[in-house]
Amino acid sequence: MKLVLIAIFIYLLPNAPNWQLNFEQAKTEAAQTHKFILLNFSGSDWCGPCIKLKKNIFESAEFGQFATDHLVLVRADFPRLSKNQLEARQIAHNESLAEKYNQQGKFPFTVLLDANGHVLKEWDGYPQSLTVSAFVETIQSATATSTTK
Repeated sequence: MKLVLIAIFIYLLPNAPNWQLNFEQAKTEAAQTHKFILLNFSGSDWCGPCIKLKKNIFESAEFGQFATDHLVLVRADFPRLSKNQLEARQIAHNESLAEKYNQQGKFPFTVLLDANGHVLKEWDGYPQSLTVSAFVETIQSATATSTTK
């Protein structure tokens, strides 16, 4: 009986999108699937606005459904606690992304890109008034403009 309840619970969970760590793989996937890339710079264990953005926007069912259909998600995380440190290769990868897309080192910082890595839209920080619907609409507007070029 417990296994049945666990299976039902897992089935009813919202469809959470998959966040990738490798930008080059994300670009390949975006090109193959005709999706856009959403790159998020986060300090997962020290940045309050980053944690709120993740919880309130990125983990919402509405965003998850939209992202699954339209985006390839990439997270460049910069944790500070030693227990959360990333492998040296991942740290170097995230730093190279920051050098290209987040030179001022802002957190959270989110960038919408086309499959070639060209910036379409940027979000600096996390305004408390930002709703999931407004965020999705902004992405849709930026991608619609991009596809008409």
